[in-house]
Amino acid sequence: MTIIRRASAIGAAVTATACAAIALAPAAAAAEPAAQRATAAPKAAAAAAAAKYNGACGGGYSVVNSAQIGTKGTVFLTYNSATGKNCVVTVRTTPGKAVHMTASLGFASSTTTVSDTGYYTTYAGPVYLDARGLCVTWRGEISGEVAGKNGTNCGSLAANRR
Repeated sequence: MTIIRRASAIGAAVTATACAAIALAPAAAAAEPAAQRATAAPKAAAAAAAAKYNGACGGGYSVVNSAQIGTKGTVFLTYNSATGKNCVVTVRTTPGKAVHMTASLGFASSTTTVSDTGYYTTYAGPVYLDARGLCVTWRGEISGEVAGKNGTNCGSLAANRR
């Protein structure tokens, strides 16, 4: 019980801090120099230009995480709860001439990795891994720029006890 109470207290403190930050945001934006606001606009435009998931993993898969690969595209981690499989696909923001791309997925605690690497016009992958109840490491690459995460999206260990 003590751990839960501590977590609740920490959660309340984080919520209070976030609410205070939101309340102060308009005042901070008004005080921000125009030059700084102008440089923030391209970043917002880049975020808006992120690639959208294309459904390449198939039916039953939902996006559970993603990482933007600069302005070139996005790598998506999906999961199918019926099969316990994860899937990764790397999608370009703007399809075009074939470029070097990778989609890879592996267990966070071992050397098992599946990947699709090649020259593609639109997307790399999908690659699949049965990772029910385990943490995964996943990444995507487009023309030498890489994004992804290590040891994330850990499933319930109870799923392994079937």
